[in-house]
Amino acid sequence: MWVRDRLDELFVDEDFADWYPADGRKGLSPARLALVSVLQYAENLTDRQAEAVRCRLDWKYCLGLELDDPGFDFSVLSEFRGRMAQGDRADRLLTVMVDHLVAAGLVKRRGRVRTDSTHVLAAVRRLNRGELVAETLRTALEELSEHGEEWLARLVTRDWADRYGRCVITGCLAAGTR
Repeated sequence: MWVRDRLDELFVDEDFADWYPADGRKGLSPARLALVSVLQYAENLTDRQAEAVRCRLDWKYCLGLELDDPGFDFSVLSEFRGRMAQGDRADRLLTVMVDHLVAAGLVKRRGRVRTDSTHVLAAVRRLNRGELVAETLRTALEELSEHGEEWLARLVTRDWADRYGRCVITGCLAAGTR
């Protein structure tokens, strides 16, 4: 986790001052959620898998969290991405990150750096949709099995049972669905 060692804090909450109302309730650190989003993209994780930060010592270290930090509910990541998708916020955030990497000597600036964050947001959104589709299929198959086991057994192959037979909420998507 040399990110924390070499960069200290990649993002600070002040970078997100215009994302939230000034008189609003204090929530989770937007700087921390931004770094979670970067880690989530780097490790190809769904929101539910990223929620498991409470069990990952490497992530806790990278995020500067105490060992007993309770983590967060996965739904805040979707809300955060919604805020990030407004205007040019995601591109500004990516520019902040690139500037930090250049300042730390981790990236060499060669001419103009083009930053486009849309593929990062799309990749995470695609993972979460895949998780939702798989869980919907599993639930539908489970419901059908209660009303016509023999009919369903003739229709559904072993491959389907392996892929959709267990709950996807745990973040265990089959490799081919990612």
